[in-house]
Amino acid sequence: MKRFVEGVDRNQATLFPERLDDWVGEDNAVRVVDVYVEGLDLGGLGFDRVEPSATGRPAYHPSVLLKLYIYGYLNRVQSSRRLEREAGRNVEVMWLCGRLAPDHKTIADFRKDNGPAIGKVCSQFVALCRRFDLLADAGVAVDGSKFKAVNARDRNFTAAKMARRMAQIEESVARYLHQLDSADRQEPSLARTTKTERLHDKIAKLREEMARLGKLEAARLAAPDQQISLSDPDARSMATSGRGSGMVGYNVQSAVDTKHHLIVAHEVTNVGSDRAQLSNIATRAKAALGADALDVVADRGYFSGEQIVACEEAGITVTLPKPQTSANRAKGRFVKGDFVYVSADDVYVCPAGECLSYRYTTEEKGLTLHRYWTSVCQSCALKDRCTSGKERRITRWQHEHVLEAVEQRLDKNPDAMRVRRETVEHPFGTIKSWMGSTHFQTKTLKRVATEMALHVLAYNLKRVINIIGIGALIAALQAA
Repeated sequence: MKRFVEGVDRNQATLFPERLDDWVGEDNAVRVVDVYVEGLDLGGLGFDRVEPSATGRPAYHPSVLLKLYIYGYLNRVQSSRRLEREAGRNVEVMWLCGRLAPDHKTIADFRKDNGPAIGKVCSQFVALCRRFDLLADAGVAVDGSKFKAVNARDRNFTAAKMARRMAQIEESVARYLHQLDSADRQEPSLARTTKTERLHDKIAKLREEMARLGKLEAARLAAPDQQISLSDPDARSMATSGRGSGMVGYNVQSAVDTKHHLIVAHEVTNVGSDRAQLSNIATRAKAALGADALDVVADRGYFSGEQIVACEEAGITVTLPKPQTSANRAKGRFVKGDFVYVSADDVYVCPAGECLSYRYTTEEKGLTLHRYWTSVCQSCALKDRCTSGKERRITRWQHEHVLEAVEQRLDKNPDAMRVRRETVEHPFGTIKSWMGSTHFQTKTLKRVATEMALHVLAYNLKRVINIIGIGALIAALQAA
């Protein structure tokens, strides 16, 4: 072994053992975790067992388990069993937890029993970032992303899946019955008898499966959204961006700061569509920033008149594109956007220059709608490009001016969508990379929300460390 770097003999005794602190550098991120948790009022945040019981076996202090979890999520170790192993072999964890090594059940129960408190820890770090002047004054980007749940697609049942599976079973039964008829017409033999028995067994198993699916169908019809999941009862089947693809999981909403890409607010839902989520997540972001007004950028999946008006009433200015849902453009006809509204006269001007005047007001699905049309469409030279009916009618919502202001803001700031994409999609990609292919490891919406809060806290911690450095962050936390 000459001319090689040699290690220390394993059997060599040392007179003066090294301090554990010597193995953890001053620029180690584990020191940030320690300082941050030590500065928290765990009792005020709602953690259990902050005060020890007078009798019984002594428990681990919540700060020890919270430090362990934050360190784990910061280093892509989310499993309670893996955290248990790290506590016994990882020098950084030994330093952080004072060489305490809780078992995996204790670790898992802490996360299960302290979900709301862990969510407040995440929110409190956002408040600290605001005090450190790391957040934009009043601007966020909003988006949602689908995360896999602990539930395979075969253990999730919707109306379409149930119909498809029943049809497949019925087709298989019919095929086996046809094979039985063919076997009966053949000469008796041992091979034919064996084949017949095998076909009868297959048909019996398929009928058992049909009976099982019948019971599941009854449970599915009793569910509020006509969908059930067997492994994680709160997980739902959701479509993804790929054509014909989907997953069983959760839809995570987030509002990301446009200055340093920090996650200001987030929420875990089991609703696959983003259309009804804008007002809620934008209001959460506004409260987290403590701002009187807020600018929000989102994609066209959030476009909903009611949601945009709710944001407007809450002092939130929204910028997002309007989806083109009319089929007239594909047919070579004029769409509503080709008609210009003149507010002073309360009329629409069509491409032919005619005025569509106000006729009456109606209410549909809780919306107050105004109708406009003109009586000269029959003699118009552009009628074939406008409508196939007697006249072209335009419907205007009571709050249409709010939606028009949204379109005008986007026209004035065409780079808003690029900023949104560069801002909000980066955190989602980073967190999913940390999670791995399985994404969430816990079940039910309540526990998944706790797990997501730890991921968001770990992301924000690492992001702030990269922005201002470990030493500056520790100093700021100690001064806070």
